[in-house]
Amino acid sequence: MPKLTPADVPEIKLDSAAAAIEVSLTREMRRGLFEKPGRTVFAIVELTSKSYTGHAEGEAKDPQVKVRVTSCEVARSDEDATALADAKRAMWRGRQIDGTLDEVGEGPQRPDAALLDVTANKPTEDELKEHRRRQEQRRRDEYVR
Repeated sequence: MPKLTPADVPEIKLDSAAAAIEVSLTREMRRGLFEKPGRTVFAIVELTSKSYTGHAEGEAKDPQVKVRVTSCEVARSDEDATALADAKRAMWRGRQIDGTLDEVGEGPQRPDAALLDVTANKPTEDELKEHRRRQEQRRRDEYVR
């Protein structure tokens, strides 16, 4: 891996594998994005670096890193969209106060804290496991009939 100097700021390129985004959108959302140009949806995405383009000694090429959306959840209600928009604004305010709008780095810590109110009404991991267990039991019961 090439070593970056403190002055190097790699350019970020999004790779073409965006399946995580597509599967998180409902049919209605997809149609709305197509039929109403300028429509916005809010999402939480997880980016993972997949490859980099280094720069050789004496070469004037800027460093680049290719990232992929490896996980995505789209707001499916107005309440979720509002919470994500509020979290985004809170994170932006934090970067503005920290003076990190143009810096590369970790950014504000614990941005999920802005979502605690909306996540309080969402299912827990245990509730999801129980739901999956019930679904599997129903599937087995139907198969036995």
